Amino acid sequence: MFTRRRFLLTLPALAALPRVVLQPAQAQSLSNPFRKQPPAPPPPTFVYLGTDTDKGVAKGIYLSHFDVSTGHLTQPSLVAETLRPSYLALSPSAPDVPRRLYAVNAVADPSATVTSFAIDPASGALRQLNRVTSAGAGPCYISLDATGESAFVANYVGSTIATYRVQPDGSLSEPVVRLDYKQSRFGKRGPNVRQDVPHPHSVHLSPDNRFLLVNDLGSDAISVFTVDPATARLGPPALFTNDRPGSGPRHIAFHPNGRWVYSINELDSTIDRFLWTTTSSQGLLVIAGPPVKTIAPGFRVAKNTAAEVAISDDGGFLYASNRGEDTLVVFTISPTDGALSFMQRIPCGGKTPRHFTLDPSGRWLLCGNQDSATVTILRRDKYTGRLAGPVQTVALDSVMFTMFA
Repeated sequence: MFTRRRFLLTLPALAALPRVVLQPAQAQSLSNPFRKQPPAPPPPTFVYLGTDTDKGVAKGIYLSHFDVSTGHLTQPSLVAETLRPSYLALSPSAPDVPRRLYAVNAVADPSATVTSFAIDPASGALRQLNRVTSAGAGPCYISLDATGESAFVANYVGSTIATYRVQPDGSLSEPVVRLDYKQSRFGKRGPNVRQDVPHPHSVHLSPDNRFLLVNDLGSDAISVFTVDPATARLGPPALFTNDRPGSGPRHIAFHPNGRWVYSINELDSTIDRFLWTTTSSQGLLVIAGPPVKTIAPGFRVAKNTAAEVAISDDGGFLYASNRGEDTLVVFTISPTDGALSFMQRIPCGGKTPRHFTLDPSGRWLLCGNQDSATVTILRRDKYTGRLAGPVQTVALDSVMFTMFA
């Protein structure tokens, strides 16, 4: 039996035991054994950068590592020497299937090509798989369908689009479909001097992977095709316009709800908002309100060309870039009807922000500044959508594209 007298007799022995000093983390763990330990910091993320090799300095595709916890980008290193990779695309993620990278080689010549690469998952190094014709001069955009079975290319200079089958090894087939946008069914030329011929500027898949949307800067129109990913075949086009000749549709972004589409117009620096609906055989775009300007009041339209558009994963904010004004602009998106309201305009930290991208965590924005030979990293507040910075500027000549992988 353990009595009070026996307890008092054991006190001297307890006092003689060595003292154990707990570190704060240990004490916290003992005080609450069910407390979750902080997660390990995420590993660096690959960032691929496409450059303009016509300038005589940059050589092709560069690779950096991005630290999501600090927003720090390492100095880029060349991983693929290839002509003018102005736009890149990744194959979809799939278990036990290595990812592929695809690049247009945007030379203003009918001999222009598209190049496919295998990605080393450990180092991010690129190994060329093959190179095929882009089926037109000046390819400016490439995308893959959600299954990774088909690829699509827009040729800005050559006024064409082309489709491809993705082979089992990730290489591209020769073009399956080649469409000439100079055909009358794709609309009439706009009044701007840059609209002398059609200029397909983007080929974008709908969220359900059933339709291909093509922005034609030269004809002020968006054409919509049905898609068969297994064969890379397209159905007949349906044509939609914003009824503003001279606007110059460039790129589009779908809202995460799949019902709203935003098209940025290069020539008049505006953004159009469309309602997107589908039937069993057709995708439909309906103008949902007046356009919004991307440039500040009083800034001359002729001195600016709008470039990129992106929407945050939560669907609350839209981002756009201006070349000339050299800014990034932020809009809030109404959760009821998708209407845009201006919130912020911030310098991009360089010159000619041709392309930008939000990082996977949503905490950072990487902006490629083509004419100042820099990549700038801006901090993003996930709750307010606002940008701050740049927090880092990395040197790289003639950056045309930035992509996380």
